[in-house]
Amino acid sequence: MSNTQGNLNTTAEVGIVEDGGSFPPFDSTTFPSQLLWLVLSFGVFYWVMSKVVLPRIGGILEDRRDRIAGDMAEASRLKQETDEAIESYESALADARKKATSMAHDARSKVKAETEGARAAAEEQLAAKLSESEQSISKIKAESLSHVGEIAAETTGELVKALIGGRAPAKAEVAKAVDAALK
Repeated sequence: MSNTQGNLNTTAEVGIVEDGGSFPPFDSTTFPSQLLWLVLSFGVFYWVMSKVVLPRIGGILEDRRDRIAGDMAEASRLKQETDEAIESYESALADARKKATSMAHDARSKVKAETEGARAAAEEQLAAKLSESEQSISKIKAESLSHVGEIAAETTGELVKALIGGRAPAKAEVAKAVDAALK
């Protein structure tokens, strides 16, 4: 199978050119120059890589390592600050709870004292009113008992008058009889 294009004729076989020579990379007469160029290209490439590219990559890696170390140190510092803040918060919370408990206890004690004082005052007032009432009752009772004799004498006089029919006995006699009976 051949294909003709301009002055170049190619066949299915690799490395054969119409001029009778072979493909240049496979030509053994060009090996020394190819090896020279290979060594020179590799040397230049190695030099560029070792002097330019690898130092830049190394610098980037060093910068990243330093940044990561700095970030880790910062994270450690922030964690320590957070732990201290949490500890401070917890101690403040405990103090606040203790203070609230103390305030509640004080308020309870104060209210209890006020209640006890109010109760004692109310009991004193009730005791005073009870004493006044007892004195008033004693006075009324004494007054009533002093009038009992008179009432009994009048009633007795009226009963004797009704029973005997006619005239009532003398008040002095009836009062003497009633006093004797009461004693």
